[in-house]
Amino acid sequence: MPRPTISAEPEEEMEINLSPMIDCIFILLIFFIVTTVFVEETGVEVVKPRVVAYDKLDKNSLQFAITSENKVIYGGQEIGVGGVAVRVKQAMSKGDVPIDIQADERADVGLFDKVVTEAKLAGATRIAFSSAQN
Repeated sequence: MPRPTISAEPEEEMEINLSPMIDCIFILLIFFIVTTVFVEETGVEVVKPRVVAYDKLDKNSLQFAITSENKVIYGGQEIGVGGVAVRVKQAMSKGDVPIDIQADERADVGLFDKVVTEAKLAGATRIAFSSAQN
């Protein structure tokens, strides 16, 4: 029976190939970036009255603000009451999106009612009123 020979040459070091793991990490990173939802703020400071309890806002909600000067703001721009229906119809074409209306405590109640009415006429079914400091 032949004996095994012992080699004096050092064995090669084994290396772990990290390329597939890095590829997986980049794919996960791209997935999470694409699926992240960003909240679009109204762009103005609204002083809201204090309430005892409120519901947290949905991240995909459309946010309108009514300032103390009775201006209707969306995305940092004044759109007026007529602009509410246009924005709501655009959002509703992509699915049922909740609407959030933030009103300053000094805003006109009649204007607030007009904004709510415009949103309902445009097809909004879920309308929330933010009246607490977040």
